[in-house]
Amino acid sequence: MTPTPEQLSELVDAGDLAAISHALDGIGIAQSLSIVERLPAGYRAVVFRLLDKDAAMAVFEALDPELQAELIGELRDDEVRGLFEELDPEERVEVLDEVPAAVASRLMRGLSGPEQQLTGVVLGYPPRSLGRRMSPELVLLHPTDTVRESLRRIRATPIPTDSLAELPLCSPERILLGMVDLGALLRSDLDAPVAELQRRGVALHVHDDAEHAAVQVVDSGAAVTAVVDEEDRVVGVLTLEAAREILAEEADTDAARSGATEPLARPYLATSVVRLARSRVVWLLVLAISAILTVQVLELFEGQLEQVVTLALFIPLLTGTAGNTGAQAATTVTRALALGDVRTRDVRRIFLRESAVGVLMGSLLGTLGFVLAGAVYGFDLGLVIGLTLLSVCTIAAAVGGCMPLVARTLHADPAVFSTPFISTFCDASGLVVYFLIASAVLGI
Repeated sequence: MTPTPEQLSELVDAGDLAAISHALDGIGIAQSLSIVERLPAGYRAVVFRLLDKDAAMAVFEALDPELQAELIGELRDDEVRGLFEELDPEERVEVLDEVPAAVASRLMRGLSGPEQQLTGVVLGYPPRSLGRRMSPELVLLHPTDTVRESLRRIRATPIPTDSLAELPLCSPERILLGMVDLGALLRSDLDAPVAELQRRGVALHVHDDAEHAAVQVVDSGAAVTAVVDEEDRVVGVLTLEAAREILAEEADTDAARSGATEPLARPYLATSVVRLARSRVVWLLVLAISAILTVQVLELFEGQLEQVVTLALFIPLLTGTAGNTGAQAATTVTRALALGDVRTRDVRRIFLRESAVGVLMGSLLGTLGFVLAGAVYGFDLGLVIGLTLLSVCTIAAAVGGCMPLVARTLHADPAVFSTPFISTFCDASGLVVYFLIASAVLGI
């Protein structure tokens, strides 16, 4: 029976290491990972040390970089050195980004020469760039090689298996000529020139945005894609599996931020209360500012509200509709940006397109609002509601569609930038439009 994190925590408190070792004996990697992730920080290292060596390595590699960094701080230098050496270079860089500078320096010094060099290559590229996520471990084939020589080179170079599915064929200057499928290589005559097996290869650039590059790889379905530097020399590869991991991470981040919080990068039960609060409080402050602006608008039109109290009943409907319309437009354009369907230079086309969408949706909602509100409260008020819905849907859709492009121009994350701005803008502007229309139609 698989032990629970709570049971293991009790055994750690009791100092019963033999019982912990017995409880961990025979459980799978997935169960071990789940336990280690959910244990409190002070207990994690104790339980981790009692895992089988192979299981411990597999669990460590599967942990989020932030949890890896915490575990490194709790283990002895000799334990850390072995774990860190076994990671792929791109995974090491993710850990180095999470630990203090002094610890990062010590970790780098503990690596062997070749691994230190490979890690330094990845570390030299900017955060969020493809260079930070590519694997610098690769086998380069040459046009003059035979299949026999190519297979010998592959066997002599210990690199991750998923990077071997397709291999770059390069000139002596490391310029990409094409890609060679490993399956085709294994099925070919050993004395055949490897150049006969090449197929067209598309290269990505080390300074490309990692998310954009990942989308291209997933769309192409290529098992391995070459990555080139400023001089078009092949310096690494991005596998299909790595591309999917990048997109999954970005999806988690966008989902968290669209819900007005920051991603935890760790299991919920392993996250402290302080960290949970910190991940949410900034967004609450932004939304509180939005609420203050809304109050100020209401105060500005206090006289109109006193004359026609019924106007207050429709405020939640109008501000909510405007906010949802803007959020829908922002989400659609943010996804189009991520897929490469639109560029920042398309801002005018997107503004006009989303304005048209807003007019269409606003017309439908406005007609419905006019009929329903008019039937109950009189058609003068129904006209106010109808015209306001038409106006706020048009404005919110246009602004919401343009916000991700503005964010990209400012080098900000569209998912971060768009949500609080749209919420603030739609609440305040929607009320202003509402009361101006009410003043004109009702003569107040």
